[in-house]
Amino acid sequence: MSASSPKELVLVLGGARSGKSSWALRHIEERYDSYLFLATAEISDEEMAERIRLHKESRGPKWELLEEPIRVSEALKTKCGNVDAVLIDCVTVWMSNVLLKMGAEKAPEFQDRLLKTLSQRKQAITIVSNEVGTGIVPEHALGRQFRDLAGMLNQKLAALADRVVYTVAGIPMYLK
Repeated sequence: MSASSPKELVLVLGGARSGKSSWALRHIEERYDSYLFLATAEISDEEMAERIRLHKESRGPKWELLEEPIRVSEALKTKCGNVDAVLIDCVTVWMSNVLLKMGAEKAPEFQDRLLKTLSQRKQAITIVSNEVGTGIVPEHALGRQFRDLAGMLNQKLAALADRVVYTVAGIPMYLK
């Protein structure tokens, strides 16, 4: 890590295909010498497998990879210490994984654990998250529950973050 690159926490928000992941990749590559991509998505069908394959191709060869769909906090503490920066992509997929696999009653516990770990970080961390509150109200209760959990988590992450970037059509807007 260069001397001018702080151990900052950066939150990158945006809608689907807004350019948030591309911005986050460049941000880390331009500032740090070693970095790890902490992927939260899992292969559930052929379409998702193709998305993950294309995402892997978009990263350069210097990127280490750790796939962790649920225990992100624990992974940050035990498996990410050998790099200058970590990119978590994405926290909304992670929140969905927690909701569907661990249950809504466990979501606050997982969120609190992640926030505590981030506040005690030993390296720079950039988090990609979808802005989920600008669309229509979901028709089903589970969709509304997810939207609410993700929206509240985004607010907590933004409050904790050193920088918050919102991307629209590939253009970053610096909110904090």
